Amino acid sequence: MNNTLFASSSPHIRSEESVKRIMLDVCIALTPAIIGSIYFFGFKAFKLILLSVVSAVVFEALTQKALKKPVTIDDFSAVVTGILLAFNLPANAPWWLPVVGSAFAIIIVKQFFGGLGENFMNPALAARAMLLTSWPGIMSTFTAPGPDAVTTATPLAIMKGLAGTEATLPSLSQMFVGNIGGAIGETSSLLLLIGAVYLLLRGVIDWKTPISFIGTTVIMLFLFGVEPNLIPYHIFGGGLILGSFYMATDYSSTPVTPMGKIVFGIGAGFLTALIRVKGGYPEGVSYSILLMNVATPLIERFTRPKVFGEVK
Repeated sequence: MNNTLFASSSPHIRSEESVKRIMLDVCIALTPAIIGSIYFFGFKAFKLILLSVVSAVVFEALTQKALKKPVTIDDFSAVVTGILLAFNLPANAPWWLPVVGSAFAIIIVKQFFGGLGENFMNPALAARAMLLTSWPGIMSTFTAPGPDAVTTATPLAIMKGLAGTEATLPSLSQMFVGNIGGAIGETSSLLLLIGAVYLLLRGVIDWKTPISFIGTTVIMLFLFGVEPNLIPYHIFGGGLILGSFYMATDYSSTPVTPMGKIVFGIGAGFLTALIRVKGGYPEGVSYSILLMNVATPLIERFTRPKVFGEVK
């Protein structure tokens, strides 16, 4: 009787995927943009990324110890949060800014709500919103790529009319490559898209949310009266590529249902265009994703697929 077989409840699914493997894939996908940010903004970008990642990992370990939970810093989730937070900072940000942001993202948004998989909004974006509210001057002052650290306006600020009449838009090729002012990790659409293709091929993210997000943003910008020749600047400028592929696809704070992913993307795209065109702030990606994060439970409730064999 010692060899008795025990049957467990379904589902009986075996997979090589794990949290660690998924987060490692995200880190690999973000590597080209990390290298690009260091190339364009120099040691300042490297310092901010390093401080943000180390702070996120340390705060994760300390909080889990304090709450008497298993320390899971080896799953790379804190590393991903640190990288994404740093990507939303200007290159001239002081050293303490990523530390404060990481503390808020990990302790308040992630661990206080139960840890990985329990947070109701993206920790890095929530931290960015907090930093922008607390220190708007620092978070809104960007420098041009290069060693001179010359203050410059972003393309979105120029189109919004916040940069003065003398400011001119860069070429689309410069924007696509990333040779423009802005947050250190969002300027190079090329490098971000390379990583996005890797995530799509690996099956880490689904195309539904980012494509519906970007597509809806483009449609609504056109309907709001933005000139067609300026719409590519809206696509490659700001955090649309970074947000749609790397933050709007967060497993725990966005819908898991197929239709829900599309609804989430449509809502985020609509809000992004609305804030950019009708609001007083030139960028709207962060707030649009956070607002849709809050709406995720409602979206999943109304987009839940019918169970096979279910009857009324």
